Amino acid sequence: QVQLVESGGGLVQPGGSLRLSCAASGFTFSIYPMSWHRQAPGKERELVATISSAGTSTNYADSVKGRFTISRDNAKNMVYLQMSSLKPEDTAVYFCKAVGGWGRPGYWGQGTQVTVSS
Repeated sequence: QVQLVESGGGLVQPGGSLRLSCAASGFTFSIYPMSWHRQAPGKERELVATISSAGTSTNYADSVKGRFTISRDNAKNMVYLQMSSLKPEDTAVYFCKAVGGWGRPGYWGQGTQVTVSS
């Protein structure tokens, strides 16, 4: 059974930091590129960051570049999103995704809420 379980969300003040975690199971994690997405109320889901299967390549949305860092630990089947200098506009539900392709299905987690407010 495939599972992606996000954790680490919560309420944080502007300028603060959070580290999101995503635990993967039920599939061969190490061959999948992974990504983090977010969806704010009334808005479409947007891509935040991606990381290659080996963790050697990363990409970020312009809105988070320089503030967020995506990483992974293939030995632990984990992917992380370190978020710093958080802004109110970062408030959203954050989802991790195993990126499908080349005949492989993709998978989504259930999301974790991040609220940036004073």
